[in-house]
Amino acid sequence: MRSYEFAEDYRKNDAIRRADVGIGPYKRPPISTAHTQMIRKYPMRNIALTLKYLGTAYHGWQVQKTVTTVGQTLEEAAAAVVGHPVHMTGCGRTDAGVHARVYVANFRTSARIPCDRIPYALNTHLPEDIVVTNAMEVHEDFNAIGSCVKKEYTYLIYNSGIRDPFYVNRAWFYPKHLDETVMQRAADCFIGTHDFAAVRSVGTDVKSTVRTVYDYKVERDGDLISLRVSANGFLYNMVRIIVGTLLEVNMGKISMSELPSIIESCDRSRAGATAKAHGLYLEKVHYL
Repeated sequence: MRSYEFAEDYRKNDAIRRADVGIGPYKRPPISTAHTQMIRKYPMRNIALTLKYLGTAYHGWQVQKTVTTVGQTLEEAAAAVVGHPVHMTGCGRTDAGVHARVYVANFRTSARIPCDRIPYALNTHLPEDIVVTNAMEVHEDFNAIGSCVKKEYTYLIYNSGIRDPFYVNRAWFYPKHLDETVMQRAADCFIGTHDFAAVRSVGTDVKSTVRTVYDYKVERDGDLISLRVSANGFLYNMVRIIVGTLLEVNMGKISMSELPSIIESCDRSRAGATAKAHGLYLEKVHYL
């Protein structure tokens, strides 16, 4: 009964929910007095999960009322395992169709299931396109998004005159020839600390649009072009808009010399179109 009683208190107590979710990608609100009292009353474990998924069948991570999402599916599986409703905090809001080779989420539970058994238990309740690979108990202050200090994404383009059915919904099919060396030179312009408002879609409120891109690599392997980027955080659609901008540089629609001024302008209309969602993969997430 304790688990269900806690779940009811949890649902009603907004202070606790705010502490679990966090505010913005870099700030976690302090634990409230109400939250502290609840922790004392019900000893809870903070469990971090590592998972991977194909995003084709889902409308992103974020739980929504009318569509199926990865977060909702994982919450339902976890509730079936631990015996009470749970709230999953994900390391980011991936869009519909976006995939993750590594994704981290955390939740709180009073269940005493050993961590090494949690992935097996969850996977029996999950569809084949979502797999939990690891679970570990973490400290109380750990928050999958608020504690994340670096993310890495890969974007795949299948660059051939004839499509490959094995890359459908796994890479963006782009039949016109792309020069990866030109795209690499353009990608180098985005490395460093900048205000990236020009490559951001409006959709989420953030305190700052300044981010630091650490590395950007464009490589070709046959017909497959991979674009790998790492940063301390990404704005909404930032990776996909940069990819779209690199393609427009390659096609001559945007000149290489324009890129610094486009970034400085913070004007979304000057950057390229947003690349297709299904070519994007969350590759790695880093924590201190």
